[in-house]
Amino acid sequence: MSTTDVTRFAPEWLALREAADAAARAPELLEPLRLHLPGADPVERHGRAAPLVIRDLGCGTGSMGRWLAPRLGGRQHWILHDHDPRLLELASARLPRRAADGSPVTVATERGDVSRLTADRLMGTSLVTASALLDLLTREELDGLVAACAGAGCPALLALSVVGRVDLAPADPMDDEITDAFNAHQRREEHGRRLLGPDAVAAASVAFARRGMTVRVQTSPWRLGAWAGKSAGAAGAAEGPGAAGGDGVAPDGRLSRRLTAEWLRGWVGAAREQRPDLAARSGAYLRRRLEACEAGELRVMVHHSDVLALPRRAGGTP
Repeated sequence: MSTTDVTRFAPEWLALREAADAAARAPELLEPLRLHLPGADPVERHGRAAPLVIRDLGCGTGSMGRWLAPRLGGRQHWILHDHDPRLLELASARLPRRAADGSPVTVATERGDVSRLTADRLMGTSLVTASALLDLLTREELDGLVAACAGAGCPALLALSVVGRVDLAPADPMDDEITDAFNAHQRREEHGRRLLGPDAVAAASVAFARRGMTVRVQTSPWRLGAWAGKSAGAAGAAEGPGAAGGDGVAPDGRLSRRLTAEWLRGWVGAAREQRPDLAARSGAYLRRRLEACEAGELRVMVHHSDVLALPRRAGGTP
């Protein structure tokens, strides 16, 4: 695991990015998801005794659960998966205990490798979720996850995967070079594992479709820096076509500057790790970008996508 990955999973970093994650998540995928979940029909919901069983893979501190549980109705039982017991403890303690309609939400934790889930393990699961996970998988691990979901007839909502595009304003001559090096770092081979990185969303869409699942992809960009306090709709209008996504407001003021600065350090650091020849020039580049961030002059849009995969119901409808 690289030093940038260690930072990526630190509770402090996960807490710092949560507001940006929440603002970016694609609300357009919620309605088709709700319609597919057990209990979507009012009669079914009234007579159904069992709760929705939702597995959150690589849950971190539980930001997906804090965002999604209050947006779904009915009783819910969340099973949080992660390899880090500290993160599992934090996520479990902070999961909301009430659904959108006031129904109870319960939680359990499972420590282990989320890439080894099977269809048998997922039987009885109503939904699999994950955030910022797909790009960390290999193609073989992704295929295993897709096969497990399809085999169990289980929907998947996989959010906030990087797609290899970053927009910064004002522009700098080194932007493209840093972006390319970062993307290469995301696709690196580490301990015999070739990561999908920015190719993960396209690969997942194809893999789910091949298994007969209906796939919807929605943009979910982070808006950092001078986007502070703007709604996703206003930001999308300012950026033009293709910039929509998210239903929240970009983090305000000081929090936004802190997050942007930490993201910049990690982004440039990963590029330099991939290409050590960039060390001298990337140091000067990072200083310029941090100065612009602190002055409130830098806008950053980090493009992600959310993927919703729905199994076909009996009769062939998704």
